[in-house]
Amino acid sequence: MTEPKTKAATGVEGLDHILAGGLQRGRVYLIEGSPGTGKTTIATQFLLAGAELGERGLYITLSETEDELRESAGSHGWTFNDPLGIYELVPPESLLDEEQQQSLLYSSDLELGETTKRIFEAIEAAKPRRIVVDSLSEIRLLAQSSLRYRRQVLALKHYFARNGATVVMLDDLTSDTHDKTVHSVAHGVIRLEELAPDYGAERRRLRVIKYRGQNFRGGFHDMVIKTGGVTVFPRLISSEHKKEFSRDPLPTDSPELNKLLGGGVERGSSTLVLGPAGTGKSLLTLNFAVQAIGRGDTAAMFIFDEELGLLFERAKGLGMDLAVLRDSCKLIIEQVDAAELAPGEFAQRVRTCVDEHAAQTVIIDSLNGYQAAMPEEKQLILHMHELLQFLNRQGATTFLTVAQHGLVGDMRAPVDVTYLADTVILLRYFEAMGRVRRAISVIKKRTSAHEDTIREYRIGKSGIVLGEPLTNFQGVLRGVPEMIGVDKALMHLETA
Repeated sequence: MTEPKTKAATGVEGLDHILAGGLQRGRVYLIEGSPGTGKTTIATQFLLAGAELGERGLYITLSETEDELRESAGSHGWTFNDPLGIYELVPPESLLDEEQQQSLLYSSDLELGETTKRIFEAIEAAKPRRIVVDSLSEIRLLAQSSLRYRRQVLALKHYFARNGATVVMLDDLTSDTHDKTVHSVAHGVIRLEELAPDYGAERRRLRVIKYRGQNFRGGFHDMVIKTGGVTVFPRLISSEHKKEFSRDPLPTDSPELNKLLGGGVERGSSTLVLGPAGTGKSLLTLNFAVQAIGRGDTAAMFIFDEELGLLFERAKGLGMDLAVLRDSCKLIIEQVDAAELAPGEFAQRVRTCVDEHAAQTVIIDSLNGYQAAMPEEKQLILHMHELLQFLNRQGATTFLTVAQHGLVGDMRAPVDVTYLADTVILLRYFEAMGRVRRAISVIKKRTSAHEDTIREYRIGKSGIVLGEPLTNFQGVLRGVPEMIGVDKALMHLETA
């Protein structure tokens, strides 16, 4: 029994993981997508990956010139040097001669036969182990009919099979998007797509439509094209990531907050902080991060809504020097631009913090900004579910914030993720004694019992300070409470 051949790496970060190791050698693959989706870049990376192993590669181009290919590669810092070669297939001079065109045979018959012959001659001369054919649209145009096109593609496939090379054929779908001839012929098919949101940069994604005799990671995977090539972000599947850890409660420095939380927040759980703008959601999660660092953990913060300089100044006014924590490498803090970041890329950043930097506390502030990176709400829920499950199974404690619309009364969040979180902390404004005050309560905790009271809190120079339970009020959560007795639990102005 012969041993299975090693697969040919694509050279594209993340793509080999989706393809369970790469492309099976000696087979023909199709990469299809509209112009600008990254086909040429991926094909070039495929050849470069082979060149690093000493494998000869040949790029056969029917659509772009050799100068254009070299210039495109140069923009990424690549060069087509030995053992790589480019074969530019241009129409033979005889077919451009007016006298030769006055033939009983259609010029397309001559062009198609000549094109195929010259492709075979170039391969025989170079004897490459990896081949790229760019693009099939030109061959389809020459064939002029689906039957002749299929016969031509089959002829190419049989020749490649005898040759033993691993072949990637590109199709820009400009001729006939409904012709699926090559889908049945190719060993594997990869579809590239580009989406144009109403605002922000274009979004690119990839899907493996077919991979004969091989398991692969299905569904759409976000990808980006940057200087240095294409990077693919495999779709996160939380069930594949799990490690053993102890779900111990993590108490805070505030006895009142510990009482409210039933002892603290458990390791490997998720906490959602919900409330209108200005109630202190970011500062509350920041307290959890600073206290985690005090325990010796590493914390990661992803800030969508606030400029980092302003956040650093606000935190410093409350006695928290984030710059020092960041410089000590115990705090990883990133400013996230939702308009420029794909959801898959964000999930990969979070994974990197957990896998490579051992972050045990993760803060996402806020889901309102995260939602802006999503084309629709349903996908936000699915992305967030997998991300939270991944973090929980890695033993990371996650804090998320959601800003509700409005300030008092009936308020709604732009997306309901309360059922995903293990703990939900609700922050509210309320009016009492002629002043606007803030109230905090825990309305859900899966992992343990918690205090069901409502406490007032203040934000001052010493951070967030909680008061005693408000026992002589009702309607606090509605924002317009009714005093049913003299409540001595109300905090004095100097308390903070």
